Amino acid sequence: MSEIAADRCLMPGQLLARGVGRALASHGFACVEELTPTPGLRVDVMALGPKGEIWVIECKSSRADFTGDAKWQGYLPWCDRYFWAVDRTFPDELLPPESGLIVADAYDAEIVRMPAESRLAPARRKALIQKFATHAARRLQALRDPGAGLNGG
Repeated sequence: MSEIAADRCLMPGQLLARGVGRALASHGFACVEELTPTPGLRVDVMALGPKGEIWVIECKSSRADFTGDAKWQGYLPWCDRYFWAVDRTFPDELLPPESGLIVADAYDAEIVRMPAESRLAPARRKALIQKFATHAARRLQALRDPGAGLNGG
């Protein structure tokens, strides 16, 4: 299947997440999508940086998508930096100015505004890195062996 055909199967937020992952990989980050740091919260993209930093990126494809998100502040205790990823047409004046801003499309992204860093406690960082690794490994194993009954973790 061509990349363009595969794009038709993805939701707008998933296309933004893919572009974010590609861009952050060029900065030495590894990314996973739809990770649950704690019950009741699921981040769109969690990125693990080359120095162990943890970023959370929420992808918003429209004004309604953003205004309907009442949980985003609950993500702040689970990352060193928090970003919104939006496309070029998104009204970015809606976004809180203290958060980071990434402008993305399905193929790439650019960090427009870097948020202040709020370092995680070492115990939480260790638990999140372990959860990140487990999530990524389960996703990879499920791709290699779809019949194994593994979930995305």
